[in-house]
Amino acid sequence: MTTAGVIGLGDIGRGVADAVARSGLDLVVCDVRPEATTPYAGTARIAAGPSEVGERCDVVVVAVVDDRQVHDVLDGPEAVATDGALLSMAAGSVVLVLSTVAPATVAEVARAAARRDVDVLDCGVSGGPQAAVEGSLVAMVGGDPAVVERARPVLDAFTSVVVHMGPLGAGLKAKLARNLVQYASWLAAYEAQLLAEAAGIELAKLAEVIRASDAKIGGASRLMFRDTAAPFPPGSDRRFVDLMAAAAGLAHKDLRAAIALGRSLGLPMPLAHMTDERCDAVFGLAPDPQGAPPP
Repeated sequence: MTTAGVIGLGDIGRGVADAVARSGLDLVVCDVRPEATTPYAGTARIAAGPSEVGERCDVVVVAVVDDRQVHDVLDGPEAVATDGALLSMAAGSVVLVLSTVAPATVAEVARAAARRDVDVLDCGVSGGPQAAVEGSLVAMVGGDPAVVERARPVLDAFTSVVVHMGPLGAGLKAKLARNLVQYASWLAAYEAQLLAEAAGIELAKLAEVIRASDAKIGGASRLMFRDTAAPFPPGSDRRFVDLMAAAAGLAHKDLRAAIALGRSLGLPMPLAHMTDERCDAVFGLAPDPQGAPPP
């Protein structure tokens, strides 16, 4: 029977802990805030600190905020060097880092863990607090495939999709790329709202249309279907390249119309200008004018 520990009961960690408890796995929880652990009095063991979580668990899930906290709960803070979970974990147990931290931090943790024969996986998660509550997070995991399988009972408890992205660090790198899509999309939505509002369009109606059309078009991932972001090489299917060229032509036309509308309304539209400039690269038709290096 796998025993799972969750260190950090914020928006994501709380949902993960709840999902693990519902799955029937034995659960140990830990948080510096007593009010965060109180709701688990009847469903989990409440640990006094990270070292107790490490001692009692086969898989330790770390869902704290930043790099320093990851080190503190695993290696132990400098002032309490014996309180890190790694110091009490048994050989063959697994650390699963959910926190969005630097890949270098995960590598440092893995080196410390290896001295105790403990394995480490980095696990970027997407879906937000609601998906965490539902136990339906999307997981991007980096590390040894055999270790991923050992952690599978815990992963399956709080996720709807688990994708092994590659070696250690690949999960977090994928999460950073995924987050870029999200935040840049929000910037595009913001600039579109500025344009719509200046043009007298109700923003709620615009949002309704975008949600409905994204469900049909596919949203930001629509063009993420190739194994490279480089331009189509010579010898590519001419019909397909022509389709992409036609799509890029329509995009240029629409973007320039939006830029012209913005100009007439006194809006600078910097993102629309940048998108028009890089549009051929987006469709795989030309090198990126911003000088993005080849993959």
